[in-house]
Amino acid sequence: MKFKDYYEVLGVERGASDDDIKRAYRKLARKFHPDVSKEPQAEERFKELGEAYEVLKDPEKRAAYDRLGSGYQSGQDFQPPPDWGSGFEFSGAGGDRGMGEEEAAAFSDFFESLFGGAARGASQAHARHSARAADHHARIAIDLEDAFSGAERTITLQSPHADASGRVTMQERTLRVQIPRGVREGQRLRLAGQGTPGPDGRSGDLYLEIQFRPHAWYRVVDKDLYLTLPVAPWEAALGGEVAAPTPAGTVEVNVPAGSQTGRKLRLKGRGLPAAEPGDLYIELKVVLPPADNPKAVELYKHMASELRFNPRLHLGV
Repeated sequence: MKFKDYYEVLGVERGASDDDIKRAYRKLARKFHPDVSKEPQAEERFKELGEAYEVLKDPEKRAAYDRLGSGYQSGQDFQPPPDWGSGFEFSGAGGDRGMGEEEAAAFSDFFESLFGGAARGASQAHARHSARAADHHARIAIDLEDAFSGAERTITLQSPHADASGRVTMQERTLRVQIPRGVREGQRLRLAGQGTPGPDGRSGDLYLEIQFRPHAWYRVVDKDLYLTLPVAPWEAALGGEVAAPTPAGTVEVNVPAGSQTGRKLRLKGRGLPAAEPGDLYIELKVVLPPADNPKAVELYKHMASELRFNPRLHLGV
């Protein structure tokens, strides 16, 4: 995926005012509107303009984009950090009001990777609760271990606020949040009354979308876990019991004789806790001891001589 410089798309400087951005968009949108434009690739250019304007017209999304994108150039290979949006708070009455699934689908994968979750969720919630227009949304990153036992955590949320002149500043607030046992990635926690006051005087709610921090050992898919487990050649060839970590502690697993790299073992119920718990899938990886001393070299030479093993036989070589 390539980084998109939305300021470059609209032909404005990074410090451009809201009025400058609006004027630039209107001028270029008229020029490239597919119903009237004779320019090559007018429709594609028109979509790019709409996507750039969707981000830069909204103080919240613009502040998030500026925070992430200051170190990137247009066209540079880009992958957003897994927790780039953690702790960034969107309001339900933000600039993407009314943008639903269909509108967002017209935008690029780059836009979707940055704003497809929390920002669109804010828009949809606003549509459902337009009388209050006061709900807020944010992603928070937690450790996988918190989902197994539950936890109480202190989180800090940042939200952009525009003053009367349109200047955006970041404000912070700190909250104590109860992480329920068995929470899943993508699940939303509702904190009643932690939004902002709406037109009716009642405060909206704060919705926190759960995101797991990358784990050193486990990969999470829904409520299942995946672990790559190194095994020695003799453990794979001969089989036997080997120790394997699980979030609940170390267990002994049976490696079938003749196993190869990539073989999967399933530990039922060892995934994320739930009414029906997830499973833990162990993928074996055969690891060779290094030939870093004379004795190891001799052992490898002996194996080569005695076993006469050709792993490429099936390739005809």
